[in-house]
Amino acid sequence: MPNVSPSGPPMASSPLTVAVLEIDAYAATLGWDQPARLFALVDTARLRAQEPGLAAQLGLDDPSSSGSALTPVEQEELPAGTALDEFLATIAWPDAVAGCALSVERLMLPPSAEASVPEGLSDAQLTAWVAEHADRQEVRMTVAVLRDGARDSAVRLREKDSPTEVLTGAGLVPGLAEALAATFES
Repeated sequence: MPNVSPSGPPMASSPLTVAVLEIDAYAATLGWDQPARLFALVDTARLRAQEPGLAAQLGLDDPSSSGSALTPVEQEELPAGTALDEFLATIAWPDAVAGCALSVERLMLPPSAEASVPEGLSDAQLTAWVAEHADRQEVRMTVAVLRDGARDSAVRLREKDSPTEVLTGAGLVPGLAEALAATFES
């Protein structure tokens, strides 16, 4: 069940949820119509110990601060023109990376629209059909996975673009979570 607080932003109950919400909030500051963004998730205490210069650069050099247990580190921009699944299949993370996250915008249709999808459409035709559908929703999905298998995600609708309207839950975007988890398989 999605984790939504009626009086504020979603409640973060785990370090992974905190990281997902931090990335969602960061993406929200950039506005909509943005490219997909990939993040390495690193253990903040380990980062302070092993890379003090980088920790200082990221503002994480004070171990007494109540910062997050996981620090998202944005990676280089995804290559233009490469399908997301193909790109993710090329990733291998170093051992220092505890997890990864991806923030991506997509058009979605409600389940009730599935029955009206014309048969025999190519991927390009289906994309165009969805883009023109009256019930389409623009969403930003932020999905994160850890090496140990933990998963979480946040989904924000463009029409309800508010931190109080962000849905969180481990199973909201299972296909993308599977693709991210595969980046840790050797």
